[in-house]
Amino acid sequence: MTTNWYPIINYENCIECGACINKCSHGVYDKESAKPMVIYPDGCIDRCTGCQALCPAEAIQYYGDTGGPKTTCSCGC
Repeated sequence: MTTNWYPIINYENCIECGACINKCSHGVYDKESAKPMVIYPDGCIDRCTGCQALCPAEAIQYYGDTGGPKTTCSCGC
């Protein structure tokens, strides 16, 4: 896990569907919030893009190092 890889939500595009919150099994998002809020960026697995892949509004980008192999994680991304 790294602090150099985590999702950034574009709230202008976000439709607040909750797909990203429900997909992430790493505790990155606040599950109590209607809007996707990143509360634990350290929980994001290196180069996991599971939440981005499910976002119908294409509102998720990532901050961090994009080089190297993608880490396989438990969310199935």
